[in-house]
Amino acid sequence: MPDLDFRVDDAAITPWTIAPQVAFRIHVGNTPAEEIIHSVSLNCQIRLEVTRRQYAADEKAKLGDLFGDPERWGRTLRPMLWTLATVVVPRFTAETTIDLPVACTFDFNLAATKFFYGLSEGEVPLDFLFSGSVFYEDANGSMQVAPISWTKEARFRLPVKLWQDLMEIHYPNAAWFQLRRDVFDRLYRYKVEHGIPTWEQALERLLQAHAEAHV
Repeated sequence: MPDLDFRVDDAAITPWTIAPQVAFRIHVGNTPAEEIIHSVSLNCQIRLEVTRRQYAADEKAKLGDLFGDPERWGRTLRPMLWTLATVVVPRFTAETTIDLPVACTFDFNLAATKFFYGLSEGEVPLDFLFSGSVFYEDANGSMQVAPISWTKEARFRLPVKLWQDLMEIHYPNAAWFQLRRDVFDRLYRYKVEHGIPTWEQALERLLQAHAEAHV
């Protein structure tokens, strides 16, 4: 029966995609090495191991929306699910290397986006938890199916700059967020009534008014 092991060797921005995407380079090894693996239906849960890094003062300020005041981080800082990814590993013997594509987002309604955006530099510790099914050939040449053990996992440290570069490629000097329809309607009316040409100028005027009111 196959016994697969996994290692994450690298990560790179996937070029020419409509939406942001990172490809993780996964090394897959099998024991016994002579066994023929016809394919693997591979699932992966990727977790943000947020407790396995240090945070600068500016990062703590940005991450307050996610974890609260730094004094409470002993209780609020916990590993978080980032995403789920799947890929089919083609036929191999002994070992192979494949790309695991992972879709990314700049949606600030999601905790993972808030976390990545709150980091200035360094690396993000990731934990890859693997599962799925292995289709292999036994000693008699018959096709068999075996599950991947839930104990199979790998760690990787993703450079923060890679995520920043990815978002700058897809959203240069921009960000986006979702509003409730009634809030959007109020903002739209304000923009129209005051003859403001852009959304940025409308928000800047509101922020300026708020700042002046609290001087």
